[in-house]
Amino acid sequence: MINLKQMELSHQLFDSLKQQYPEIELVDIVESGVYPDHLWVNLIMPEDEDREIEMGHLAANLSIDILTEYGYHITISSGTLAEQPIGMGNNVVAHY
Repeated sequence: MINLKQMELSHQLFDSLKQQYPEIELVDIVESGVYPDHLWVNLIMPEDEDREIEMGHLAANLSIDILTEYGYHITISSGTLAEQPIGMGNNVVAHY
């Protein structure tokens, strides 16, 4: 189960990325199906491959900061709007 601090940090990660990559969209924040203590911030990635790679490097650095400072493993993953929970608008996530 995702706690309030994990949700807050996940949104901070997304917001930091969104500042430099305004074309991305938040799909959902979910627990990893493989590692129960690992969260994925599912995003619509930039269409430009170079921007996607650059964003991945930034996200990795931000994720490392979160892991070392708070002990939470939060990373980004590619998602689609089809995965967005029913009734959720853009950038609204209801998993707590």
